[in-house]
Amino acid sequence: MAVARRKLLQNRQVGSLLLFLCISVGGAATIRYSVVEEMESGSFVANVAKDLGLEIGKLAARGARLVSEGNKLHFRLHRKTGDLFVKEKLDRESLCGKADPCVLHFEIVLAEPLQSFHAEVRVFDINDNAPIFPNKEPLLKIPESTPLGSRFPLQSAQDLDVGLNGLQNYTLSANAYFHLHTRFRSHGPKYAELVLDKPLDREEQPEVNLTITAVDGGSPPKSGTAHIRVEVLDVNDHVPQFSRLVYRAQVPENSIHGSLVATVTAMDLDEGSNKKITYSLAQNPEAILQTFQIDSETGEVRLRGPLDFEAMETYDIDIRATDGGGLSAHSKVLVEVVDVNDNPPEVTVSSVSSPLPEDSPLQTVVALFSIRDRDVRVGGKITCFLREDLPFAIKPTFRNAYSLVTDRGLDREAVSGYNVTLVAMDTGPPSLSTETVIEVLISDINDNPPVFQEDFYTLTVRENNSPAIFIGKVHAEDLDLGENAQVTYSLLPPKSGDLSVFAYISINSDNGKLYALRTMDYEAIQDFEFVIKAADGGFPSLSSQVTVRVVVLDDNDNRPMILYPLQNGTLPCNDLVPRSAESGYLVTKVVAVDGDSGQNSWLSYHLLKASDSGLFSVQQQNGEIRTLRQISERDPMMQKLIILVQDHGQPALSTTASLNILLVDGFSEPYLQFRDGPKHPTKVNPSTRYLVISLAVLSFLFLLSVTGISIIHIYQKIKYREKITVQEHFYDDCNFPNHLVQGRANGSLSQPCSYEMCSATGTGASEFRFLKRFMPNFPFPPGIGEVKTQAGSKLPADSDRNRSPGSEGHARVPDGFM
Repeated sequence: MAVARRKLLQNRQVGSLLLFLCISVGGAATIRYSVVEEMESGSFVANVAKDLGLEIGKLAARGARLVSEGNKLHFRLHRKTGDLFVKEKLDRESLCGKADPCVLHFEIVLAEPLQSFHAEVRVFDINDNAPIFPNKEPLLKIPESTPLGSRFPLQSAQDLDVGLNGLQNYTLSANAYFHLHTRFRSHGPKYAELVLDKPLDREEQPEVNLTITAVDGGSPPKSGTAHIRVEVLDVNDHVPQFSRLVYRAQVPENSIHGSLVATVTAMDLDEGSNKKITYSLAQNPEAILQTFQIDSETGEVRLRGPLDFEAMETYDIDIRATDGGGLSAHSKVLVEVVDVNDNPPEVTVSSVSSPLPEDSPLQTVVALFSIRDRDVRVGGKITCFLREDLPFAIKPTFRNAYSLVTDRGLDREAVSGYNVTLVAMDTGPPSLSTETVIEVLISDINDNPPVFQEDFYTLTVRENNSPAIFIGKVHAEDLDLGENAQVTYSLLPPKSGDLSVFAYISINSDNGKLYALRTMDYEAIQDFEFVIKAADGGFPSLSSQVTVRVVVLDDNDNRPMILYPLQNGTLPCNDLVPRSAESGYLVTKVVAVDGDSGQNSWLSYHLLKASDSGLFSVQQQNGEIRTLRQISERDPMMQKLIILVQDHGQPALSTTASLNILLVDGFSEPYLQFRDGPKHPTKVNPSTRYLVISLAVLSFLFLLSVTGISIIHIYQKIKYREKITVQEHFYDDCNFPNHLVQGRANGSLSQPCSYEMCSATGTGASEFRFLKRFMPNFPFPPGIGEVKTQAGSKLPADSDRNRSPGSEGHARVPDGFM
């Protein structure tokens, strides 16, 4: 029958092992596996990828890793294949002790996206430990008068295995006095009692030697033995009697050392030394002996070591009362450890996603963590919250697992990182809490364009600058970080498509410094505008634009240019002044221009040198030359003046003009043109030179026409033969008939002369205008009404006079300037 029972137990053990070796996924998405203890390192457990429904290689792609609650991993995950292996040899007894089932918990954490799965591995026991008796040779003192059927508890054998592999039975060696009775404890291993079958007789056999064997239920079974020595005592009629068979006590787990647990009492009806009772802790496990102690005289059971409800909830203590004659009795004290809230919640952070992009959407998982409270019965409900008001929230996932998610938008430019304080609190009493800090850094994205310090830049550069000279700088700030804040500057082409600005300006793309590529000329360009673009290094790149205006400052780099009288090295024009001219008479006017602007172009006229410094004066503002006094007969006919024309620049630039003035007596005296050219020829503008050449050609054609007409008149009208000398009076020659020159005090001609106004540029809107003398009006003899030309055509005598009433011109050419 015993053999059949053993086979039945073995079949049940094998069936249970096969059942628990199967993988089950249930409950709150918990993956369960089973292994047998003492498996070698590297032993295969299961394929995690297959159980999670993932393709091979996904675990590696998503950075799968294992996280254990106790921060010690007993398993190893192969990411490429998804296989789970034993990391080191597992010893169920060191991992779980007597606890059954023995379950190891861990998490499988995946990234991108962040996800975790709870898993547990149950470690099944194998029969790798034999039962052991703490005392190999126990001694029992039994009086010879002990009645039959008396029971004597023996020490329990200790077997570290559990279940069927644990302690199952005791056997006793063959003897004539005792048999063995096995009993069960409410908490703890089985124990055996010796039952007296035959009266003891000290005189016949003072000592009985027995062998007790403890056997477990493994296959094959293992056993351990102890040798019991029974000493037969002399007659002691009464044994101590406890007041109770079982004493019960409840002790809070936070009781201090020496706290009273219970008091046991026993009575003995004998007299003398046989009545004196001594209390002691009988055959008890080592854990009880280290935790409790008893007063041998009073029977008070007190704490010797700390209690921990989470480690042991109840204690079964054997108490022995021995009288002076050696007789003893046994009782039990059942100690129930009362749980108190002495363990704060434990927070385990399994994964943190940091740094976190600032554009993360709401409900983005930042961290995964779990909370456990060892005081499961008295701690109450656990609440979890954040210490401060931060853009995060706690979201429960399942059971005691939580996730930290984003609750509001993030802005790295405002806050670059957070120290998130998680508070886990139970309800007590007293209420205990735990704080855990998770550091979350915020990573930058390119969400801020560069911003220029000014809305519009105005820079200045002085003309005649050196090429590649620095003229100014633009600067833009970007609130982003790293490459997103690296600003690059560039010139944008104008919308009109005119790319000439790139020939003037260059910009340093790194620091925004602007340089003038060429020498500026104020007379050619006074200002110009262009657009600068500032772009950051982000992807996609953000940019902004600003308009820059460059103003060219004028330098005094142009000397005054004399427009009249011309100083081109040709024969100077003689201005005629009648000797009858009064003081203040306007002789002529010096006309000059300056290519500069502002005060650099303001001109002043000064009389630098004169044949007679007291005869003429020059108006400083307009260059008019007037007489200072009335001309006398003693004044030389030829007066030479040198006029200094000076601008107001710093430093001032100047030029000189030379002119000859002929003092004539009623315009009747012939005057000579002075051919002494200027000692210091003035540099003439090329456009002015071309204008002078054109005027000279026109004057030459004019002279040819006048000469031809004069010859015709001389041959036709003999009585009017007079030598007419015509000399040029504008620029090169001014010719007047001598009989037309009559002395007048006001210096005007006796008969009107017509002039034609010409501009230097060919348009009537020029600021400076010149006069071209038409053919003078010659009088014809009476009766002569027409002149025949060589072609036989008739020319009316007054047809070319071009006489305009009231248009009486001065004899001085400068008076013709408007």
